[in-house]
Amino acid sequence: MPRSSESVRTPQGVTASGIDVLDRAASILFAFRRDDDPLTLTQLSERTGLYKSTLSRLAQALCHHHLLIRREDGRYWVGASAMRLSAIYEAGLDLSDVLLPVMKELNAQTGEAVSFHVRERDHRVCLYRIASRHSIRAEVHQGDVQLLERGAGGRVLLAFSGEPGMPYDDVRTHYVYLSMGERDPETSGISAPVFRVGQELVGALGIVGPASRMGIDEMERYRPRLLQSAAHATAALGGNPAPLLAAAAAPRAGAHARKTRARPSSAERQPAQSGKPEEKQHG
Repeated sequence: MPRSSESVRTPQGVTASGIDVLDRAASILFAFRRDDDPLTLTQLSERTGLYKSTLSRLAQALCHHHLLIRREDGRYWVGASAMRLSAIYEAGLDLSDVLLPVMKELNAQTGEAVSFHVRERDHRVCLYRIASRHSIRAEVHQGDVQLLERGAGGRVLLAFSGEPGMPYDDVRTHYVYLSMGERDPETSGISAPVFRVGQELVGALGIVGPASRMGIDEMERYRPRLLQSAAHATAALGGNPAPLLAAAAAPRAGAHARKTRARPSSAERQPAQSGKPEEKQHG
């Protein structure tokens, strides 16, 4: 007996796995957003593209397994089983299992050193590092401690920790920072943020190389790959990769770095010496 059009309607918000009923159930669960109120059946139908009759049956099954709850007013919300699964996932998650494969692939694509920095109070620490494949390289070592106010990784960490003003507003817009000679006159770097559940910042994923080999054009060429890698890691950690993927598709966001000099933060400003103009740091 052929299936009705209702049973084969493709749900929105998921990629097809080949198991229709699981795809439809997944589309219902993924329809909820962090800042939502509980959703009505009509709202779920609009977000998933599923008929209300199909939704009602699947929602009843999901409620049975406590993946959804149905409130007294008829609206739906994510159930307690989702929290239990989340706790199990968090308990078994090793950050290196997510980041190192992404970093190794990025290293293979670019040939340059790839690093991942995390913030520790007023400094940043290189948590993971993949060495450059070139004999001439910009050395970044695992465990290195560096200033936040110098270099691409530090600027990204500051931007997504809420540092106000420029260049941080641009970093929050483009999800990337290009640095030329900012930390070291002979070193360039480009970094992007990685998030976990709730878009909580985890750290900064970056590519580092000699300025002689990594100019603005080279970093612009790496930019979409870096953002896609950051998006992949973000998705694996339970964050929302969509803003990173949108930034990867944007045209030459890093062109801003070609003409802008990054302003030092209040922590790094020092009075200029008498009779000498204050030096400006390049972004």
